Amino acid sequence: MRIIIIGSLFWFLTCACGETAAENGNQGVFPQKENLAVRNLTRAMELADRAFTAHFTGSGMTMARYYNPYTNTRSNEVGSIWMYTSAIEAVNAILHALQTEKEQGDGSLYNEHFDRYAEQLGELYENADYYLGTFTLTSYTQTKEWTVYGVNRGASKGGAQVDGVENVYDDQMWLIRELLESYKLTGEERYLEKAEYLTGYVLDGWDCTLDTHGNEIGGIPWGPGYVTKHSCSNGPIVSPLVWLHELYKGKNDEVTHRYIDPEDRKTRRTVQRKKSEYYLTFAGKIYGWQKQYLLRADGVYDDMMGGCTPGSPELETINGVAYRKGITCRDRVGPAITYNSGTMLSGAADLYRATGNGKYLTDGSELSDASFSYFAKRDANVEGYYTYNINGFNNWFNGVLMRGYVDFCLSYPKVENYIDSFQKNLDYAYDHFFYNGFLPTNLLAGWNQNNNNNNTEGMFNFAFAAEYAVLSRYELTK
Repeated sequence: MRIIIIGSLFWFLTCACGETAAENGNQGVFPQKENLAVRNLTRAMELADRAFTAHFTGSGMTMARYYNPYTNTRSNEVGSIWMYTSAIEAVNAILHALQTEKEQGDGSLYNEHFDRYAEQLGELYENADYYLGTFTLTSYTQTKEWTVYGVNRGASKGGAQVDGVENVYDDQMWLIRELLESYKLTGEERYLEKAEYLTGYVLDGWDCTLDTHGNEIGGIPWGPGYVTKHSCSNGPIVSPLVWLHELYKGKNDEVTHRYIDPEDRKTRRTVQRKKSEYYLTFAGKIYGWQKQYLLRADGVYDDMMGGCTPGSPELETINGVAYRKGITCRDRVGPAITYNSGTMLSGAADLYRATGNGKYLTDGSELSDASFSYFAKRDANVEGYYTYNINGFNNWFNGVLMRGYVDFCLSYPKVENYIDSFQKNLDYAYDHFFYNGFLPTNLLAGWNQNNNNNNTEGMFNFAFAAEYAVLSRYELTK
């Protein structure tokens, strides 16, 4: 029996037989119980806690993009709002797993850890305000001042640059997802209010201009300063819209729907609609647009629609009022990336649950098989394991695909095999390469022999924690 002292806490760890990372002094601070769900959850907390101490500094929680556990150094480069949101995602995933374990009859970990993570969640959102800024946008139906999240952190709360290309719709979408998850976990109304405000901003970006047949052109461009329409600026909002529909189902709450008159195809009009219907309708429209324009012949999703006219955002004047001009894109552009299929897989699961429409079950089943066949390469690094591309930001992207499989598992049990590939990869890295609270960027190949080349991305460290937490919940509910 080995005793590790951390502050005033004593954690008792039993050493396993065989040479492992733990025997070299890199064992975790949480007891690793035999139950897989509990083990996954304790590892998630272990990885997240270490990532917070390594990547965040100061009362304003400035996030360093990189940290090297071998040299104990963090980069001067500050993480973007997208990277910052990965920390919120990890905390939400842990809270969700803690809540699920309690619902299954064991509240020990919940009682010990839920409140501290809920408090940490509040601090993360409070300091996310450093990425907030305000600007005036002329969209397809109105001109309005918005306060949204910029790509880069500002010097003060609310002082970030958000004009034009300084903000993108997908960053808001990832935050909407987490805000709604936080609301469902904590009941804090402020999270729901912010999620709906940002949802209004995102849906204001939907291209509701009409083609020659009177149909909406559709699609949301990458941001208000762009014309290309991306998988990442459409797919991620589908599930949150379904969640909003479910939150307001059976209630009379209304929202203003802005649209273009189908008769003259120019006049902007408004109508009040029940929120439950409005959100579900938009979820179906956005899902349908992405499937129509970005689904490839091999069954996975391409990155974006390019070759757009106009080639940059333009305004047109209708009845003396300026509006954004509609965008027609003709070229589907790759590559296929895991998260673009992952968001649509989660969207199909949620739309199937909300509507019972069998087309979403068919779509999700086919996408599950196609995505695993396309992205998972058996025996590429370690015999018996599946390798996923980790170039660029793919480590985080891959976690979105895994979450899609988990979301769809109740509807299509075959995905259990696909989910298991992620469990095995994380465990392989933890058993062989876990070092000072971190897993390597390459889970199956390990660390670089040159210690100076072992910088880790903050969003990857939080992604691994989130994956372990999601896998814990999956084990409890599958």
